[in-house]
Amino acid sequence: MTPRSLVSVVDDDESVRESLPDLLTEFGFEALTFASAEEFLASNRMGETGCLILDISMPGMSGPELQRELSRLKLEIPIVFITGQGDETVRPRLIEQGAVDCLFKPFSDTALLTALKTAFRLQ
Repeated sequence: MTPRSLVSVVDDDESVRESLPDLLTEFGFEALTFASAEEFLASNRMGETGCLILDISMPGMSGPELQRELSRLKLEIPIVFITGQGDETVRPRLIEQGAVDCLFKPFSDTALLTALKTAFRLQ
């Protein structure tokens, strides 16, 4: 995949922030991690982010709240939501609101790659 595309991971779970970048690099992406939605908003990397992997439930601003804020700022970043909650009703609602996909933890490498390909229109 050339040029490398930036995937920003926003998740309050440290284990996710430590493991996902390695997998994303294996897939050929550049990866950055952020511990909160607020940290991502304060970064100078929003405009470079080609896809956002975003946890639904975080302290402070939630994933869906960040999605609405990005929309308000007119930043169209494809979002793949991830969640540890098993509520299947959330997925169709998030997709209806513009998310590329919603993956339930633990998700497979294949499911993540498929969602990323959709986000980058590589399928």
